[in-house]
Amino acid sequence: MRRLSCPRRPGSSARDPSPKIPLPFLPQKNTTTMKVTIPLPDLRATLALGRHLGETASPGEVITLAGALGAGKTTLTQAIGQGLEVPESCYITSPTFSLLHEYPGRLPLYHLDLYRLSEETEIEDLGLLEYLYGTGLSVIEWPDRLGSLMPEVRLHLELSPRSETARLAELTAHGKAWEEKIAAMQANQDWQRPDDNG
Repeated sequence: MRRLSCPRRPGSSARDPSPKIPLPFLPQKNTTTMKVTIPLPDLRATLALGRHLGETASPGEVITLAGALGAGKTTLTQAIGQGLEVPESCYITSPTFSLLHEYPGRLPLYHLDLYRLSEETEIEDLGLLEYLYGTGLSVIEWPDRLGSLMPEVRLHLELSPRSETARLAELTAHGKAWEEKIAAMQANQDWQRPDDNG
């Protein structure tokens, strides 16, 4: 597997991927779920959602992204990167051919695209599970390829185009921590205010 990393900031040292967490500490089954639909009338709204997810991200969290080609998954991931303070010199692109792109930031961003994989064993053999429970935020496109390896605790976000710029985002929070985050988003909608850079 080829893993592409963004150029490091001057003075920073290369390091191995996030430390592995022993299996007994992986999220437990029987998590709760909560669904919310958010209209994104324009690009600014999509970027605001992504930035908010990045700004509020915690180590080891997983966001799975679904949507047709051109639905805006990479655009959303770019905004998540902005929220994580990924340097502007690191241009976030879809890792379709390399499977994984890693970007430095407040937390590392692990952007995975599993489109080219067909079996769960490939995911394990390539060591991709190391990234799901480490110190960064994992954003996974084509998450259905995970099969039984799908993290129990995650935010699943499906984007549906409504026009050239409008999208509908359906967020499904799996687990209490994500439920609390989504409830906080609903209670305080300040995150929807346009950013001067967006």
